[in-house]
Amino acid sequence: MEPNKVALVTGAGTGIGRAASRALARDGYSLVLAGRRRPPLEETARLCTGVGGDNLSVFAVPADISIMAEIDHLFSQLMETFSRLDVLFNNAGTAALAAPVDELEFDEWQRSVDVNLTGAFLCAQRAFRIMKAQDPKGGRIINNGSISAHVPRPNSVAYTATKHAITGLTRSISLDGRVHDIACSQIDIGNAATPMTQKMQGGVAQADGSIKAEPTFDVDKCGDAVAFMASLPLSANVPFMTIMANRMPYIGRG
Repeated sequence: MEPNKVALVTGAGTGIGRAASRALARDGYSLVLAGRRRPPLEETARLCTGVGGDNLSVFAVPADISIMAEIDHLFSQLMETFSRLDVLFNNAGTAALAAPVDELEFDEWQRSVDVNLTGAFLCAQRAFRIMKAQDPKGGRIINNGSISAHVPRPNSVAYTATKHAITGLTRSISLDGRVHDIACSQIDIGNAATPMTQKMQGGVAQADGSIKAEPTFDVDKCGDAVAFMASLPLSANVPFMTIMANRMPYIGRG
C-alpha cells in the first residue's frame, strides 16, 4: 500500500485549523498538528482519527511559532516521525487589540508580526527545505491570508499589515518553488463561524463608523477548500482563493 501523504497544520487546535485537519484526514493524510495548547490539539487529533482511514497517523506537537526553538522542535519531530512533508497549511495567527494607528501599543504590533509574518515565514522556510530535498521532491505550502490581505477593517493596522505581507510571502515562495515542484497558495477567509467570529452576531465596527451584525458561514467549508487545494497535482495550483460569507460587507465595503 502506498504510504499516506503527510500534512502539517499550524493553529490546528481550533477553528479553521481544526476544520482543515479533519478535511485532510478524510482525504487520507497523516498529520502533524501544531498549536500552543496541548488539550485542543489532542481533541483535534481525536476528531481526525475518527474520520481518517486505518492507515492514518496523527501526532500533536505543542509549539508557539513566534519562538524559533519551538519551530525547530516541531519540524524535528515531523521528520523523525515521517521523514517527509507534502503539505504545510500555514494557518496559525493572532489579532492585536483593536486600536487606531496612533494608539496601538508596540507590544501588540510586535506580537502580530512575530506570529502572523515571521512565524509563517519560518514554517514555510523549513517546509521548503524539506520539500526541496526529499525524494520524490516537491510539495505544497498553503498560507492563510484573510480578507484583510485585501481590505482592512477599522482599527486593525497590525493584523492588516501582516496579512498584506503574507501575500508577498505567497508570491515569492510560489516563484522560488517552481523549479523544485513546490507550489504555494493562499486562502483568504471572511467570517467563518469560529469562536473568534461569535462577536459578529452582536455587531462589529464598519468603515462608516456604524456597528452592524455580520453573517458567518460553516467553518467546515474552509476545511473543504484547503483539502481541495491540497488535492491538486503539483503541476497545477490555485494561487489565491477567497471564501467568505456571501452577504458579508466585503465587496463594496465602505
